[in-house]
Amino acid sequence: MLVFATSDKGGTGRSVTSANVAYRRAAQGGDVAYLDFDFGSPTVGTIFGIATAERGAVGGLHSYLLGTVDWPVRIDVWAESDRHNLHGDGAGQLVLFPGDIGGGEFPSSPDIVDRCVRLFLRLDEEFEVCVVDLSAGRSFATEIVLAATARPELRSVVARWLVFHRWTRQHIVAADGLVNGDNGIIKLGTESGHDREKLRASIRYVRTAFIDPDTDELAGLRAEQVAWLRATNALLQALAGERRIGRTTLIGSVPLDPVLQWREQLITDWDTAIRQTANRSTVDAFELIAKGLQDDAAWTSL
Repeated sequence: MLVFATSDKGGTGRSVTSANVAYRRAAQGGDVAYLDFDFGSPTVGTIFGIATAERGAVGGLHSYLLGTVDWPVRIDVWAESDRHNLHGDGAGQLVLFPGDIGGGEFPSSPDIVDRCVRLFLRLDEEFEVCVVDLSAGRSFATEIVLAATARPELRSVVARWLVFHRWTRQHIVAADGLVNGDNGIIKLGTESGHDREKLRASIRYVRTAFIDPDTDELAGLRAEQVAWLRATNALLQALAGERRIGRTTLIGSVPLDPVLQWREQLITDWDTAIRQTANRSTVDAFELIAKGLQDDAAWTSL
């Protein structure tokens, strides 16, 4: 399965959330690959705690797609992460395919799309889930993967999209534009050869830094503040419904967590149960999304 993680704006928590979802699925026993297709900023190695790939690696995905190496470098997260409390023993594979150090955006071409198809086919054979972290917005990376997944060779490979957005009016409008707007995923995908409705059915949304106005954690707020939060939440729910990114297309909501706001990292059981610096509800959200990725009932046509 290919899972494309995207967002219209930076700062949505796309990378840190999708990395944690990949980590949780691998800890549960699934073989997971994580591909850093954020070509303009290949820094996801910092989230996995890979000191040698904080800004990418030599011979990474840039080099492979541009044809300067035969295969991109791969990093075993269990073996290379400086997070020594990761649970890798007995788990499935967790492999990072980083971008290149100093790599930047580059336009698509037929040769690049060909290499992308070969990459996806080979990794789909080895891994249960391949998470592809795309550059934010209407990027060249998005164009490349839409063209690749429209090819006949990949028609039998399940491909799903996660669109990340914060729970604000600005981010809801931006997420809607990324999917449904001019030059959005639906239009670009259709032009690349995708069936419009099948592509639309493969897209789900993830809310990040979400605050539930009814949670007990807001007990310290004044009554006026809680009332305002509830009224604002109702307005946002209505807006999301109008834009077709409401509850029926939602695969998960990740609560606001201080750890993720101050340090983008993998949240381990050590962080929740021993150090108690992160919230268990955050991990529960990651695990729910990981489960939902492979729950076909969550991806039936709406």
